[in-house]
Amino acid sequence: MKWQMRAIRGATTVAENSIEAIRESVTELLDELEQRNKLQPEDMISVTFSVTKDLDAIFPAAIARSRPLWDNVAMLDVQQMHVEGSLPRCIRFLIHANLPVSQPIHHIYLRQAAKLRPDWSLPQTLQTTQHVMETKV
Repeated sequence: MKWQMRAIRGATTVAENSIEAIRESVTELLDELEQRNKLQPEDMISVTFSVTKDLDAIFPAAIARSRPLWDNVAMLDVQQMHVEGSLPRCIRFLIHANLPVSQPIHHIYLRQAAKLRPDWSLPQTLQTTQHVMETKV
């Protein structure tokens, strides 16, 4: 099996600038990333998180580092360039990972961030169904 360094993108939004809200959104985003891409932390080379200027309650990388085996992944948090009229309270990521060439890549765009890349976004009904199912477990 041939492996290659590949990039995975994704984004989500946060209801408010609080530790709890950011933790919920980042956790949901990374859970979906791992599940849909069958991604293991040991395959990751680096993760860059960017946040809009209206989010400063906690670093997304601090949340990611608390996940099992993510503490050895190189991570960086940056503030995204502000463009008037852009999506507020948005967290994005860019992950570089060693993955099989034959494995499809699923970019993850959740919540209001689905508007950024509708071509890569999960249908809202699927997201809602998955969230409800996970909540019941």
